[in-house]
Amino acid sequence: MPLSVKRITLWRADVQNQAGVLARVLEPLAAAGADLRVVMGYRFPTAPEHSAVELYPVSGRRATEAAGQGGLAASDIPCLLVEGDNRPGWGAHMARALADAGINIAFVMAQVIGRRFAAALGFENEAAAAEAMKIIKKIGAAPRRAAKAGARRR
Repeated sequence: MPLSVKRITLWRADVQNQAGVLARVLEPLAAAGADLRVVMGYRFPTAPEHSAVELYPVSGRRATEAAGQGGLAASDIPCLLVEGDNRPGWGAHMARALADAGINIAFVMAQVIGRRFAAALGFENEAAAAEAMKIIKKIGAAPRRAAKAGARRR
């Protein structure tokens, strides 16, 4: 499957770091039938009593209302969701291409399941996210083009 890169809006709640908080944030969304693809929860290292929950997607009236009930609001952090076939070194290659372009990654959450990967990347501003999208699409397409050219030569 080809590489997919798209802009997403993470929904975020700053919460107390205590047992049951994640469940209280997620339960209204589950009751509304939201089908979440990304859920991140983490404690702040410099303020261990505070945590954040971030998730995607929230769309439609019922899910949006449920997100509000859970204390979530749309985040203003520019974010991309990158998905595709996994290959060794892809994360390092993507990070190097962005670094060489002077783009700072504000956060990354990535995983591989089977032969597929998914990564959510946050950026400092809209311009950085737009440029990152172009770069990731370009480097993601390059190996396919090279493989196709090699197959034609045979």
